[in-house]
Amino acid sequence: MNSSRIPGFYNKTVEERRELLANKNMLTDEDIESLFTSDPLPLETADKMIENVIGTFPLPLGLGLNFLINGKEYVVPMAIEEPSVVASASYMAKIIREAGGFTTESTDRVMIGQIQVVGCPNFQLAKEVLLNHKQQLIDIANAAHPSMLARGGGAEDIEVRILNEESTSAYGQMLVLHAYINTCDAMGANVINTMVEALAPTVEELTNGKVYLRILSNYADRCLAKATCVIPPQLLESKGFSGEEVRDGIVHAYEFAASDPYRAVTHNKGIMNGIDPIVIATGNDWRAVEAGAHAYASRYGHYGSMTTWSVDDHGNLVGELELPMSVGTVGGSIRVHPISKVAHSILNVDSAQELAEVIVAVGLAQNLGALKALVTDGIQKGHMALHSRSVAIAAGATGEMIDIIAEKLVEAKEIRVGKAKELVEQYTK
Repeated sequence: MNSSRIPGFYNKTVEERRELLANKNMLTDEDIESLFTSDPLPLETADKMIENVIGTFPLPLGLGLNFLINGKEYVVPMAIEEPSVVASASYMAKIIREAGGFTTESTDRVMIGQIQVVGCPNFQLAKEVLLNHKQQLIDIANAAHPSMLARGGGAEDIEVRILNEESTSAYGQMLVLHAYINTCDAMGANVINTMVEALAPTVEELTNGKVYLRILSNYADRCLAKATCVIPPQLLESKGFSGEEVRDGIVHAYEFAASDPYRAVTHNKGIMNGIDPIVIATGNDWRAVEAGAHAYASRYGHYGSMTTWSVDDHGNLVGELELPMSVGTVGGSIRVHPISKVAHSILNVDSAQELAEVIVAVGLAQNLGALKALVTDGIQKGHMALHSRSVAIAAGATGEMIDIIAEKLVEAKEIRVGKAKELVEQYTK
């Protein structure tokens, strides 16, 4: 098993990093060819993926290092344009690694398909009839996609709810059927939609109502992944701050996010800074994951923190992150996009459940990094130092000049394009 600890990786050139991955046998020959080409997503492939294609929009692909999850090493591909995210996640993973690493768990891959029924003469009777025909409905759903059933998945259960039962509006009352479908290692959108569309005629017949919407729900609250870490306070020591001070500051910061939606939105955005890049890199639907995560953060009736941070009886900092995680390792664009294939080779997960667990671990690490920075030196110190390179490029710096200008911007504590342009002009005289 290759270690995710690669000291000095940050200081290597892009070519040296690629060579190191190749030497560790983390990439196949096909992966190397895809990653090293100047056109990793050919236009002819892009043109088949979406409509009206005029080009491609590349993102930087970096590696989150130091991740130890359930005793297994992970090098995590992350596609993102924002500086400091990959560095912060990697650094926090190193701290958590010293504390024993992350512990993760996940539920079965059960997703939800919804069928909306309106105009039932008797909604309560319609509900009872559907439940009495549960097995028939499950069988119809599975017959619509027998290959999923053959893989050990398929429709498993049916639930029926009545919404707005007391509504006086002609459009308010409705019955909603939930089909619970195990999609195995697939994201499952097409599977779910196929099944609920196949169910619609029978549902109409049984309820004497009219079906309108039949589609998956991205609120996959029966498809959960959870990550936990336990960190002794001494590992949190920072210049000028004791480990206990940092620990207590993190818990106070969490309580702020748990209590105030204005803070929670930014707090959770930081968590998604760690999650989205992996979802994107692995060819999954980051918009679906985002929507489900934010809905889950509101499950108790108010929008709050996705993570929880507390102190255990031994004084350790304990962090947890549980989220719906509707990701897959097969289907969709996962095996179409060449760089997605590379990302899966690097990550080396065996199932969608394992991928989901890695993703929430990275989200937890990213949240720890943001909170630790906020309660010590502030978020800008590290972020702006890394951002300085982008500012230098925007000002016209190229080659070795980029790092020189970036360093001078940090020294001057003026990380802005105007100052960078002045320095570029001085350097090129």
